[in-house]
Amino acid sequence: MSDIALPLAAQVQQQPDGDWAPAEGHAVHAWIGLGANLGDRGLAMQQALAQLAATPGVAVERVSSLYASKPVDSDGPDYLNAVAQLVTRLPAHALLLVLQQLEQAAGRERPYRNAPRTLDLDLLLYASRETVVNLPDLLVPHPRMWQRAFVLLPLQELQPAWVSDAQLQPLLEQGVARAEGPAWALPA
Repeated sequence: MSDIALPLAAQVQQQPDGDWAPAEGHAVHAWIGLGANLGDRGLAMQQALAQLAATPGVAVERVSSLYASKPVDSDGPDYLNAVAQLVTRLPAHALLLVLQQLEQAAGRERPYRNAPRTLDLDLLLYASRETVVNLPDLLVPHPRMWQRAFVLLPLQELQPAWVSDAQLQPLLEQGVARAEGPAWALPA
């Protein structure tokens, strides 16, 4: 897991720069989306989880099953997707920077919007479903997460009360299927 043995904060505190962070001496939950559709997709996602778990101030608490999906608003090979529930002492923006560093280390390129990717890591939610982060380069909740079955199905595994079957029903036409149970995230 990691070095986090702090109590979870009931609430987060807004910082002077507009970012959000756990109260001093506390940690918060964060939920991230993982995806890839180029290269060894599963391995890239496993490595990202291992690197996150090795990041000071971050612990990987739970990981959803793995889902296969067609690209949405794009083309290219099918994606593998999952959601991970983290515990972190990092402010939201600092966590975003960690995710972006991991994407770059995995060879992520951004030639155009929704381009195929070796690794995609999105900060979906921070601290709770209600926390809103509105920074120039970070919007939480993730602005399109409620429109994506490949996010909501794995999130429903981790937080069933947050995603209803009624919310999922109109999105099922996106062609998302469970590919493997949560054990996929464990190193071989």
